[in-house]
Amino acid sequence: MIGLGFLALFLGWQAPSSSTTVQPVVLTYFIADASGSSGVRPADRELASWAVAAWQRNAPKGLRLEPAAESDALIRVYWTESGDGRYGEMQPLDVHGKRGAAVFIQPDVGALDQAIARRAATDDLLRDTVVYLTCLHEFGHALGLAHTRDFRDIMYFFGFGGDIVEYFDRYRRQLYARPDIARVSGLSANDIHNLAEVFSR
Repeated sequence: MIGLGFLALFLGWQAPSSSTTVQPVVLTYFIADASGSSGVRPADRELASWAVAAWQRNAPKGLRLEPAAESDALIRVYWTESGDGRYGEMQPLDVHGKRGAAVFIQPDVGALDQAIARRAATDDLLRDTVVYLTCLHEFGHALGLAHTRDFRDIMYFFGFGGDIVEYFDRYRRQLYARPDIARVSGLSANDIHNLAEVFSR
């Protein structure tokens, strides 16, 4: 788990004094092709892109997320194989002497709790909900956000308990078709506030 100062640390950025002009902070990212791993679908890359876009729409002024080549990107999203024990994970990454992050997403929902896995097998929107929200959560870690105890947050930690099926269902109920994912962010007011707090440090 990463602390809230992670963004500032890996950029070497400090909050400006009131007399200075805020310079834009650009975080580059790369999303690997969704192919070659079991359980992954070609369109999963779009889900990851929508997750990045959701954070960008709700980012504080001056924070920009921009795509880049894998070798240059500070944040890199990869798809992992079933059974490797990493359904969603963020790891620190050195990028040309700067601190970045590698995000790992395992999109085979069959590896999840059976109550979710059975339903996701016959409900593509629920399956895409799980993958999208996992991308959103792990990218949040890459931006410097820690876990929370608030069930409403995308950064909520399942280790605190709660109805995990309902956690995904409440998002799924907002969708009528797959493109709705691009407009329903899944972020809470607390998630957005915490991102602003990271940026202000």
